[in-house]
Amino acid sequence: MSDEGSRGSRLPLALPPASQGCSSGGGGGGGGSSAGGSDSSRPPRNLQGLLQMAITAGSEEPDPPPEPMSEERRQWLQEAMSAAFRGQREEVEQMKSCLRVLSQPMPPTAGEAEQAADQQEREGALELLADLCENMDNAADFCQLSGMHLLVGRYLEAGAAGLRWRAAQLIGTCSQNVAAIQEQVLGLGALRKLLRLLDRDACDTVRVKALFAISCLVREQEAGLLQFLRLDGFSVLMRAMQQQVQKLKVKSAFLLQNLLVGHPEHKGTLCSMGMVQQLVALVRTEHSPFHEHVLGALCSLVTDFPQGVRECREPELGLEELLRHRCQLLQQHEEYQEELEFCEKLLQTCFSSPTDDSMDR
Repeated sequence: MSDEGSRGSRLPLALPPASQGCSSGGGGGGGGSSAGGSDSSRPPRNLQGLLQMAITAGSEEPDPPPEPMSEERRQWLQEAMSAAFRGQREEVEQMKSCLRVLSQPMPPTAGEAEQAADQQEREGALELLADLCENMDNAADFCQLSGMHLLVGRYLEAGAAGLRWRAAQLIGTCSQNVAAIQEQVLGLGALRKLLRLLDRDACDTVRVKALFAISCLVREQEAGLLQFLRLDGFSVLMRAMQQQVQKLKVKSAFLLQNLLVGHPEHKGTLCSMGMVQQLVALVRTEHSPFHEHVLGALCSLVTDFPQGVRECREPELGLEELLRHRCQLLQQHEEYQEELEFCEKLLQTCFSSPTDDSMDR
């Protein structure tokens, strides 16, 4: 890894060896003693002070005194921390530069060549921001610079598909597993716009990237999931699974399965929408790897949920026969073993119990 990369650590890779053994906390390095130096409680005011704090932070036990840090090790630590701080400052400046490009008004009457050059510059800025914001600190700085307002307010609905999908991708990248950013994005009304892109955009790439951003906003995010429910997100997800774009179908089914596992309290809502019947209809289409995820979602829907089991047993669905035929089809294909396991689990869950009464608790 490079020490200048935006995604990983900016520290040098090789740490010089300590002067002796494994001391539990580093050396005193000439700093305040444990006997009560008056400067020991002051916060550091600069990098040198931070270095001194790191050196003297040491063991909770005052005795025996730690080994002093070697000059080589001290120099490595100081250079590493300087490089880290310098790199962060440089990346913030890069983000500011990108935001200046994106903040410019669109050229209203420019010629075709000028418009193409302008779009290319904006797309380049969005791509660089996506790369920088893989780093969570940069993502937080980007939001503090009001970058998210710009994305949601202007670029999710930009005229060029290349700007729309890059904006959606950047929203997802920043939002992944960061509750504070997720909350800001949700507060800006991004989820409604992303669902509209997923449901209606003419560009397949825009739809796939919108689904990525939606996933980052609703998985493990209660407020996002509640918005998703209010905006009829499950219906949008089902329509995405019925499209001809394989990547969109697979990712939609995977998200549905994940939400069912993480939030079983919504199974009743899905059953009332006819989700069982629609999933079974998808399994009846020409076989493809996508079916593994559909069957996985169906398994999640019926697990510990008698209503889902009863719906699967409806004679007009013909699900038992379909599953048994699919098991025969998959027996000799090692690459479909996970799909086969889902079929067998559905047969066991839905068609092994003699009566519906045995499912009621």
